[in-house]
Amino acid sequence: MTLTLAADPVPLKLDEDGVVRVAGTRVTLDTLVAAWRDGATLETIVEQYPVLHLADVYTALGYYLRHQSEVDAYLERRRQQAEQVRRDNEARTNPIGIRDRLLARRKGGG
Repeated sequence: MTLTLAADPVPLKLDEDGVVRVAGTRVTLDTLVAAWRDGATLETIVEQYPVLHLADVYTALGYYLRHQSEVDAYLERRRQQAEQVRRDNEARTNPIGIRDRLLARRKGGG
């Protein structure tokens, strides 16, 4: 029997919103990289996200390591977008006193 060497496809897909996810899951590349940077082992990541397959996590993080500058630029853009969404939300709704307003609404029945 001969071992056939073939490159496995990277299990990452770009969704309709421009977010890179592990194929077939809702787990983002952002999540994998952040967990790994925080010191989680790949096995721990799979325990935390049982929808993931260990081989896919290894391949996805291998892709990150081979394309670190591009992925880091993508992650930075995502961070900036999230920050802008937070600022936009805060501009629409003053967060100061929100707990009191919600509690008052609850007591008022509406």
